[in-house]
Amino acid sequence: MLRARVGILAGFGVALIVAGALSCKHDDAVPAKPVERYVHDPKMKETMVDVFPGMDGPNLNLTQEDIRGRIVWNIWVGDSGLMWDYLAQHGFGTADLLKTIDSRRRAHRLAEIGIINQPGFQAAAKPDQYGLFIDEPKPNDPDGQIDSKIDYHTYGRSSGVVGLRISDNPNFNAAAKAEWMKHVGPDGVNHDFYEKPEYFNQPTLVRPYIVGMACAFCHVGPDPVRPPADPENPRWENLNDYVGAQYLKVWAVFVPPNPKTGKDDEESFVWQLIHSNPQGTLDTSFIATDYLNNPGTMNGVYSLPQRLSRGSNATMTATTAPGFEYITGGALDLRNIQDEIKKGMKVPRVLKQGDDSVGFTAALSRVYVNIGGSWPEWKKHFNPLVGGVPQTPVPVKTMQQTSPSWNWSEERSPYLAGYLVKVARPLLLKDAPGGSAYLTADQNLMTRGKTVFAENCAQCHSSKQPPEGTDPSSDAGKAWFRNQVQSDPAFFTDNFLSDERPHGADYIGTNVTRAAATNATRGHIWDNFSSETYKTRKQVKPVTLLNPFDNTTFSYQIEGNGPGYYRPPSLISLWSSAPYLHNNTVGEDFGDPSVAGRMRAFQDGIERMLLLKPRVNKIWRTTARSYINVPGGYLPALVTSVIKLKDPKAIDGSGNLRIGPIPKGTPVNLLANLNLEGDRLKRDKAILSIVLALADIRIKNMNDEQATERLKAVVPDLIAANKCPDFVEDKGHLFGTKLPESDKRALIELLKTF
Repeated sequence: MLRARVGILAGFGVALIVAGALSCKHDDAVPAKPVERYVHDPKMKETMVDVFPGMDGPNLNLTQEDIRGRIVWNIWVGDSGLMWDYLAQHGFGTADLLKTIDSRRRAHRLAEIGIINQPGFQAAAKPDQYGLFIDEPKPNDPDGQIDSKIDYHTYGRSSGVVGLRISDNPNFNAAAKAEWMKHVGPDGVNHDFYEKPEYFNQPTLVRPYIVGMACAFCHVGPDPVRPPADPENPRWENLNDYVGAQYLKVWAVFVPPNPKTGKDDEESFVWQLIHSNPQGTLDTSFIATDYLNNPGTMNGVYSLPQRLSRGSNATMTATTAPGFEYITGGALDLRNIQDEIKKGMKVPRVLKQGDDSVGFTAALSRVYVNIGGSWPEWKKHFNPLVGGVPQTPVPVKTMQQTSPSWNWSEERSPYLAGYLVKVARPLLLKDAPGGSAYLTADQNLMTRGKTVFAENCAQCHSSKQPPEGTDPSSDAGKAWFRNQVQSDPAFFTDNFLSDERPHGADYIGTNVTRAAATNATRGHIWDNFSSETYKTRKQVKPVTLLNPFDNTTFSYQIEGNGPGYYRPPSLISLWSSAPYLHNNTVGEDFGDPSVAGRMRAFQDGIERMLLLKPRVNKIWRTTARSYINVPGGYLPALVTSVIKLKDPKAIDGSGNLRIGPIPKGTPVNLLANLNLEGDRLKRDKAILSIVLALADIRIKNMNDEQATERLKAVVPDLIAANKCPDFVEDKGHLFGTKLPESDKRALIELLKTF
């Protein structure tokens, strides 16, 4: 999320100095070659007790192996706290999870941040020994005793936020403690940490704790069919760990309000950038950057047996036959994968663009690395946040040889997979309190809705497909669907409601930025987690995109083989998951987890999907004149001197670098998607153009209208160097939009039942 800001710094003629100072990799010394293939920490002790009573509903009948999977999903953070601590020190004042868990925010966490208060805990009555506010167990509440059943060395302790756990910082030595305690005031609070950017922005600041992240942080949400009476005070029975963090406000996690004013800093371009992420979305490549501002929904996980049944057949033998996933290279080092392939492993396409293509358990293992696990090894293969140098693949075998955290995750991924297969069931509107009132009793309307679905939706949104050899989109295919939906009362039962096949973004017509992601292509960070089939996938056709400055169009080609595709999302529990599309841009998100609130969002979103209501041609634009700010503590003296020579006003009286102004209304991704690894001539021309334009805007004191006109002159250069210049977010997926209104209404009634 910070890559745009640091990329533009290169335009000041100090690219190499700044890149070296701000994004250099501080690799540890190369360890001696390990004796073991799979290293372990003998002090780690697995928790075998289910500590989430009532979560996901009653009568789950969990086995011991299911509980092991449930534990690893919800409280296993591994060594991810090391990464989040690094980002707190080197993230320019963002990504400080100790501030996210500030206990004084507990009363409004869901509303203001979109994160879930952990049952059994309450706001701290006073700061702890280090002047920090961290939730504490409720007296006499059994849920508050969760940590007495969990091994601290392995799992840390509760933070009071579901999915975030605390451990002592291994770097908080006696000297660091002495320095920290100097800032704890007479009232016992470290006000400087919470309130003074010149203190907490220091890259050398050592915090007392590290905060690690579990899968639950992005996947637990209020249960749609068992919603809490008070969303800020749920019990475990009101929470669901596979529905997705639908209300997460990523900007409130990573760019909180100004501590001095309590207000959002709209003048910061980073604030503008992170606020382009709609509620319930996250750019999962913002750490290992692919130079794309790329937020996507955290989808629910449903009906995995049916999803797996539609997966491709894994093979170690080269093939281009459809329905097969050819797995080669470092992916074959994944634990047990070769045996699983021989037994007939199925490969679902886990990510939206279908690039996690080495099997379900391997995809689950990779997630832990992406949220910070195995940080000592992972960080060697990319420059966190800012990029600027080519990625290299993180090798599975090396992690197995060097990372106990990786091995713990990978060994337990089959239990996690089994747990999700067992419990991740559809959440039906009819089972929600008052849900039946939203369902029609008109069977003729339902019959028509099924026919409309068969003819317009089923070819992509059904895991039950016509016999092999029958094209689902052909007249024969549609006839098969019509017959099935009307004659088979169980057609929609145990149906994943997706065909699990990749479809070209040029065909789908939605914003192509997510499809353009390259982190799983050959030689990039997730090379070991994508198949040869993915890496050699046919290049999609060019798409026509809009220049938002003059409303002209231009042709754009997604680069290379592999990227360019989307898999159709499942329609299961569609009633509970609005807004729609992969980026949550179709429909209003009212932030209300009640049944009434979800149905309000569903109705608005589905009517816009079918164009019963207009879409808004949504482009993420800056909402105020903004600047790219780099705290002076991150700038070596030599860098500061060079910048002062070229642009004295760029450095303020406190030594902070301030680049801009960027006019109000500028498309965020015009700058955020600048490709630092693309064509060098295009990149350098774009950087020079934007730096000169911004200097001109400032020197001549242009207003926003004049500044926008000045910026128009450099837009062609910026588009040419943009990795994906697709700015309209809520377009595409026009299937069914030309139907008569009566058919659209009938289809909507059917969709409510999924």
